[in-house]
Amino acid sequence: MKKVLILSGSPRKAGNSDLLCDEFMRGAVDAGHDVEKIRVSEKKIGFCQGCYYCQKSGGVCAIKDDMAEVLQKMIDADVIVLSSPVYFYSIDAQLKALIDRTVARWEEVKNKELYYIATCADQDKSSQIRTIECFRGYADCIDGAVEKGVIYGTGVYRKGEIKNSPAFSEAYQMGLNV
Repeated sequence: MKKVLILSGSPRKAGNSDLLCDEFMRGAVDAGHDVEKIRVSEKKIGFCQGCYYCQKSGGVCAIKDDMAEVLQKMIDADVIVLSSPVYFYSIDAQLKALIDRTVARWEEVKNKELYYIATCADQDKSSQIRTIECFRGYADCIDGAVEKGVIYGTGVYRKGEIKNSPAFSEAYQMGLNV
C-alpha cells in the first residue's frame, strides 16, 4: 500500500482537472492505496517572501498558514499527483505558490513517484508543454523523483466536459496502476 497525495490546483471545484483528480483517486483507492486529495484553492497558502527565515529556523516558515500541514503530507507521501488547468500555457497561481513554499523543507521531499494532470481548452496537447515542464522543473529539484505518468486533458473548457474525454478513463486506470 502506498500513501498517495493528490494536489488539485484547480480553482473550480469539480472543474475538469479536479474531476481527473477524483478519477485518479478512485482508481488508487480501488487498488488499495491510502489516498488524500487536497484542493489547493481551499487552503490558505501565501506566497513565498524569499526571506529565508526557514533556513535559520530548521524549516519553519515565517508565514503562518496551511502550508506547514500540506508540506508535511508531501514529505510523508510515496506518490504525489500535481494537477492544474493550463493558464496562459503554465500552471495556475495556486499550485505555483504551493510549489514555491516547499522551499522551507524541500530537501525532505524526496524519493517520490510523480504523476501530472493538465487540462486545457485547446485540442492540441502541445498547448500543455509548458505546464508539464513546470511540474518537471519541480521534480528536478526532488532527490529521487520518478515521473510515472502524465494525463493530458485537451479540448475541455466548461466544467464537466472532461467526462466525455479519453483522459477521464485514463485517470482512473493510472490511479489503479499506482
